Amino acid sequence: MRRDFEVQLGTADGMLGRTQRTIEYDHIQRQRYTTPSFFRAIPLDVEVGAKTIGYVKGAGDEVGRCIELLGVTLEYIDPATASLVDLDKYDAIVTGIRAYNTVEAMKGFNAVLMQYVEKGGTLVCQYNTRSSDMMVPDSLFGPYPFKLTRDRVTVEEAPPTFLAKDHPLLNTPNRITTADFDGWVQERGLYFCGSLDKHYTPLIAWNDPGEQPLNGGLITCDYGKGRYVYTGISFFRQLPAGVPGAYRLFANLISRREAQ
Repeated sequence: MRRDFEVQLGTADGMLGRTQRTIEYDHIQRQRYTTPSFFRAIPLDVEVGAKTIGYVKGAGDEVGRCIELLGVTLEYIDPATASLVDLDKYDAIVTGIRAYNTVEAMKGFNAVLMQYVEKGGTLVCQYNTRSSDMMVPDSLFGPYPFKLTRDRVTVEEAPPTFLAKDHPLLNTPNRITTADFDGWVQERGLYFCGSLDKHYTPLIAWNDPGEQPLNGGLITCDYGKGRYVYTGISFFRQLPAGVPGAYRLFANLISRREAQ
């Protein structure tokens, strides 16, 4: 059973802390209000087989901050200036949500990321959308082609089906079970991929009630000495919400291939 703890912040002399927030729009008068200051503690049974993670910022997600909570060193990468040599120190690199839609430098940097994987790195690519603002065609996102779709699973309680039960990403360093998908918020994922090249292994399938199972929410392949992962799973919602199972699964994704 998941047990969260809420602790109200205060001062040494017993004064309880409060957080001030401001509502400010052109069409209304500025308003300020305060709420009690709390932090929420969530006990996690999680291991991670990585020490240093690189992160390419996407469209305003908080996943980078959440990765740091796993006890790893996280550094933000500037794709406009980073070279292959600069990436050698990272056990894994994660691209933020919609990075391929919003970061112009991904046009050239994606090829560098593929070289990083080929040399032995792990690349975890979070969801993007197939639209006119794509910096790189979706067929070139990974080392082998796939296509982005509008497929999504909106029911957060949709039960998972493990398609490759023995795959390292579902077993090490954390053994993933159906219990890890309890307590999720809002959805399972969105903008899943399809038309997978034969080199890719889909790991999990879900479906909304009455719909066909979708297996493009989490795919992976080995490439050279490294590993490529593409995921439409809504980690950008689950990690800030403190969902333990999402942390355990994400820790597996960023763990070094040789550690698995």
